[in-house]
Amino acid sequence: MLKLLLVEDDQTLRETLAYNLAREDYQVIETGSGVTALDRARAHKPDLVVLDIMLPDLDGLTVCRALRHEFDVPIVLLTARSGEVDRIVGLDSGADDYIVKPFALGELLARLRAVLRRGKRERLTKLASGDLALDIVGHRAWRGDQTLNLTPKEFDLLAELIRHTGAVLTRDLLLQRVWGFDFGGDTRTVDVHIRWLREKIETDPAKPKRIETVRGIGYRFEG
Repeated sequence: MLKLLLVEDDQTLRETLAYNLAREDYQVIETGSGVTALDRARAHKPDLVVLDIMLPDLDGLTVCRALRHEFDVPIVLLTARSGEVDRIVGLDSGADDYIVKPFALGELLARLRAVLRRGKRERLTKLASGDLALDIVGHRAWRGDQTLNLTPKEFDLLAELIRHTGAVLTRDLLLQRVWGFDFGGDTRTVDVHIRWLREKIETDPAKPKRIETVRGIGYRFEG
């Protein structure tokens, strides 16, 4: 069940939305205060935020900027203002979408599904583990601020390992996933590329901490 933080100072609207969102299988955490919203976001780590702009203590745009600074969470703004400037300001504050009051429940639900799908697609294009970061689309990799000069196969191998952090992957499985079923080589190819990869991502390649060898089986990525 996805956790949704609902921030709306109109109690009637908030209670109505909370009731209907709960019926859609969201776990709703609600508040009418911008200050409390930040506290509850930090405590509950929501998967999605629905945030009114006009709040009595801390305005929604300020809350939005604070949330965006601390969390990678989809944010949908609610507002009674429909002007283009207001919409641009809202999106520039870090919101993922913007819906104008009054709105139909079906429209809100559709927008929530859309930002969740969009966020999922974006996450699939990026991988990270500790100080390692991979841009799958751009085929680029970094260790901290340093760009890693990886060959295409080293990059694909590292991506496969990170996707399955903590799991033991056999040499045959890595060979199939990275080189393909029709590859004519043998599993020693995997060992060679693991050795090259360790030289680029391990502090001490002779005593690897990130890519561990599981004797007789394969490798496990520990992050």
